Amino acid sequence: MYQKVRTVFFGTPEMAVPSLTALARTTEVVGVVCQPDRPAGRGLRLCVPPVKTAALQLGLPVHQPVKVKTGNLHEWLAERQTDVVVVMAYGRILPPPVLRAPTKGCFNLHASVLPRYRGAAPVNWAIIRGESETGISLMHMDEGLDTGPVFAVRRLSISADETAGELASRLAELAAEVVREDLPRAVTGQLEAKAQDDPLATWAPPITREHCQIDWSRSAREIVCLVRGLAPRPGAHTTVAGRCLRILAAREVSNETGMAAGAVSLSGCRPNVRTGKGSVELLSGQLEGRRVCAGTDLVNGRILRTGDTLGS
Repeated sequence: MYQKVRTVFFGTPEMAVPSLTALARTTEVVGVVCQPDRPAGRGLRLCVPPVKTAALQLGLPVHQPVKVKTGNLHEWLAERQTDVVVVMAYGRILPPPVLRAPTKGCFNLHASVLPRYRGAAPVNWAIIRGESETGISLMHMDEGLDTGPVFAVRRLSISADETAGELASRLAELAAEVVREDLPRAVTGQLEAKAQDDPLATWAPPITREHCQIDWSRSAREIVCLVRGLAPRPGAHTTVAGRCLRILAAREVSNETGMAAGAVSLSGCRPNVRTGKGSVELLSGQLEGRRVCAGTDLVNGRILRTGDTLGS
């Protein structure tokens, strides 16, 4: 009976919580694995991963290995007589001994329509690249990076102004639906896994600080997609008068001036920035050391003035 399948869930961020909850309602979850508590914020206070919080609330045992490749995680899984491992945004690559430990295999809930956007940050890159659609792929894990055969794909549209944070929330609920409806059929052999078409693969590497830097010579549309794809964290950034300015929301505007890329102009109290093609209005931002504020407050606080050049 499927409800008696012994499962272990691997996940770390808030996006993985709905999948854990769904799994706990449909199987016997015998353990939850997430990344260690880590210091964060100005005070470097130790922060608990959202999946750990959810697991403890469900009364589930939690394991937070510091090392995955060289540790004894596979032995920990074997001790629990694990039938199935389910992974959703765990954040680490599982080594072969871990992949072989569960008797029925490891299943990954990947936040893209595979083989597109394999890798660590599929939600961010789908928006940054201007995609109109994404989804959740239920995949049988192998030793490659998101290369295993796919059992099922559920798709959803990306709205024109959606941020990565908003899209991640919707994908989290879609993943929970996959856990409830598609995972049981995959585990019991009712779904056939199909090999991915490798030549169609695209990549979603981890987001680095260099990826977050706004290049004002790009088009307005590309810059708005970058801002959306990095919001709310880590945020696209530029500089003004030598200080870092995070841009958290922006939109394209029809402001065709003869100014150079990166130049600021004002429409009333609304800050517009010239790009390589078109202009963008800055709707929300945060100067280093200050709070997030509306674009108009960046002007009223004299952070942005006509004639400033961002990123110089």
